[in-house]
This record gives sequence, C-alpha cells and structure tokens, in this order.
Amino acid sequence: MKWRLFVAIAGVLTLVLLGQDLPLSRYWRASEHDRVVASLERDAFILAGSAEAVLSGDPGATVGNVESTISLYARRAGGRVIVVDAAGRLVASSDGTAVGTDFSSRPEITTALAGHPAEGSRPSQTAGTDLAYVAVPVLDGATTVGALRITFPRSVIDDRVGRLVRGLLLVFVISLVAALAAALLMASQLTMPLARLRRRTEILAAGDFTVRADDRSGPKEVRALAASFNTMTERIDELVSRQRSFAGDASHQLRSPLTALRLQLEQAAASVDDTERDHRLDAAIGETERLQRLVDGLLLLARSDATSVPVVEVGLDEVVGERLDTWASLGEERGIAVTGDIEPGVVVLAVPNAVEQMLDNYLDNALAVSAAGGTIEVRVRRRGDRAELHVLDRGPGIRPEYLRRAFDRFWRAPDAAHRGSGIGLAVVHQLALASGGRAEVRNRTDGPGLDASVSLRLAPAEPPAAATTGGGADR
Repeated sequence: MKWRLFVAIAGVLTLVLLGQDLPLSRYWRASEHDRVVASLERDAFILAGSAEAVLSGDPGATVGNVESTISLYARRAGGRVIVVDAAGRLVASSDGTAVGTDFSSRPEITTALAGHPAEGSRPSQTAGTDLAYVAVPVLDGATTVGALRITFPRSVIDDRVGRLVRGLLLVFVISLVAALAAALLMASQLTMPLARLRRRTEILAAGDFTVRADDRSGPKEVRALAASFNTMTERIDELVSRQRSFAGDASHQLRSPLTALRLQLEQAAASVDDTERDHRLDAAIGETERLQRLVDGLLLLARSDATSVPVVEVGLDEVVGERLDTWASLGEERGIAVTGDIEPGVVVLAVPNAVEQMLDNYLDNALAVSAAGGTIEVRVRRRGDRAELHVLDRGPGIRPEYLRRAFDRFWRAPDAAHRGSGIGLAVVHQLALASGGRAEVRNRTDGPGLDASVSLRLAPAEPPAAATTGGGADR
C-alpha cells in the first residue's frame, strides 16, 4: 500500500511540476531570445554612433578608429561586424573583408538603409551555417548615411538561451527529487500505523490472543481501527478461554460419575447369573467405556487447542518404537499384526506428548477397521527438512467425498463400520498444527486401506563438536 500511495502522490506532484515548468520554459526561452536580440540591437546602435562621423564625412574621423572599435567588440562578443555606406558598399569590417564589397543585396542591409532596424536569421552559403543578425541604420540627423550589421552563428544565441533553459531544467530535477522524497515520507507516515496494525493481526492469526494494537498514535481513523481491533481481540480471547475452560471443566466433571457408574455396572454384572441381564449389563458397560473415551477425547482436544505450548525435540524413532511394543500386543490379541519400518535417528519438533497421542489415535482407528489376519504397518521416513509418520491399514478406507471431513470434530462417515466418537482424528489434526506440522489421510494406491500420516519439522542438527588437539606424551 505504501508504494501505491507513493506512486499516486509522486504522479500528482510530477504532473504539477510539468504543468508549471513546461509553459515556463517556453516563456523563458522566448523572453531570453528577445532579451539577447534587444541587447545586440542596443550594441549595434552604439557601434553605429561611432561610425556616423566617418560616413557623414567628418574630416577628423578615420576608418581605422571604426575598425578598431568594431574589431574589439567582435572579439569580445564572438560575432562579426560590418559597416556599409548609403550605397551598401563596405566601409569597415571586423574580419578584414575587402573595402568596397557590395552588400546591398542582403535583405537586412536593404531594410537598415531604408531607415528601419532588422533582426532575424537566415542560412549563409559563405559561412555554411545559419546566421542570426541585427542590422541598424547609421543616421546623421534624419538622413541615413549607412548601415551597421552584427552577425552571429545561430548556435551562439541558442547557447545563450539554452543555458537559461538548462538552469530551469536543473531546478525542475531538484524540485522533482524533493517532491519524490516528500511523497515517500508522506506515504511512509500514512501507512506506518497500518503496517503496525497488520503485524498485530498476523500475530493474532498465529494464535496469540494477548497481542494489542497501539491506539494512541497515528491518524484518527487508524486509532479508531486499532481500538476496534483491541476490543475484538479481547472478546476473542475471552471466548476462547471460556470455551477451553468449559471443555476442560466439563470433561473433568464427567469423568468421575462415569467411572463410578462403570464400577456399579461391573459389580451388578458380577452379582447376577441371568444371561440376558449379563448381556445387557455388558452392553451398558461398553457404552460407559465409549462415553469415557469421548470425555477423554474432549479433554485432550481442549488441551490441544492451546497454541502457546512450546515445541520440544522428540526422538520420533524412539517414541514410535516404544508405542509399537504396546500396540503390537493389543493387535496380537485380535489376530492383527502391527509392524514397523522405522528410519533410525529421526528427531522432530513437537509439543510434549503429541507424537504418542497422534500415533495412538491413528493405531486405534486402524485396529478398529482391520479384520483378523490383517496387517498394520507404521513407517517413519525423512523427507527433505521434515519427517513423515505413516500408519497404513488394510481396512475399507474412506470414500473420496468424505476425506475432506475426516478431521472434523465429532464427524463420522455414514458408512463407518466401527463406533468411534469422531474426536480422535480432530485431536491428531490439532496437535499437528500446534507442533508446526500437518496431518493427512488418504486411501492407499496399492489396494484397499487407509494411509494416515503426520508431517513434522526436523529438529535442527547440532553443530559438530570442535576438534581439539593437544600435545601427546612422549613415548
């Protein structure tokens, strides 16, 4: 946003400067040209005054004095000066042109001999370039006794005018740079409070509900937005805290009566011999066990929602190996083989106890859908800067349209064969996110079954210990 605002402000300022300086440069160019021509015309009249005595026949005046005067001016000004008589023949010149040369065919000389000043430019075949000229009459009273002409290469006058225009261009560039700097400063000042607010929203999105925006600095509108952001954050923090407290408290409160109910049912089952009653009591005990698992899942889910738990280094291969020993025994009781293919030395970053809970939930689901004689395989592999934990079963899998809902809380596939609570995979998903990883389930491509996986970040490798050298004992 800062750069878009900068471009907008800079564009407006540039257009203002161009709209001001382009007409000004044209005006100054024309004014400077007129000033230079007026200056040359003034010089021509002054020089014509020095030549008037010679052309009017004053016996005390000499052509040498006139040539000396016009030659000195020509050297100083960088032009050429000629003086002609009333017939248009050369009387004196600054460049040594032969006296008597006829200049009457030159239009500016004709105009000057008619008593009128002339100025302009024309191409010169003799000089091979465009000439700028000023020609004035030499007057003796009211009588025109001759003419004086000053000529310059057109480039001389253009250079004088160009110096002024280049100065104006320099002023334009300096003004533009200053305007761009002011535009950048203005854009930065306007967007800085918004940038700070954006950083606060990113922290909030990462799960830190303690973040607050600065609502005491910046424009009035930004301060109002920051205050609204703080109010929203406080409400979200309060709601999330209440939700976690409710889930945790409810789970704790439910566990005790459920445990007591289960014990009572078990005692009742042990005290009767009726087969029908035993069957119903066993079913009731099974339901209490399911409720117990549901409550445990709720409690675990409430705890896993906390995103402020720091990650620690976990030996993935070691944890998976230990849990496999337990689950292999449970699988053996049901006639299901639980095997492992574990890459050694894999250390990952995860919240405490997350790996055990994710693996237990995956294996619990896999055992629920596997038939006797089936196999469940657990794999651990490195993949670049991450490690992957896979639990592969040979159950029926999940229909493709249901895969995207597999991690939803309390959701079970309509055609699911086992009686789960719908919390296990949600717990896995939440723990993976809290650990900076991701959980995924997909149907296997090599036959029926499900591939449930978790990808976690590898722990940074420890730098090798510095080698030490020392002098050994003489032998």
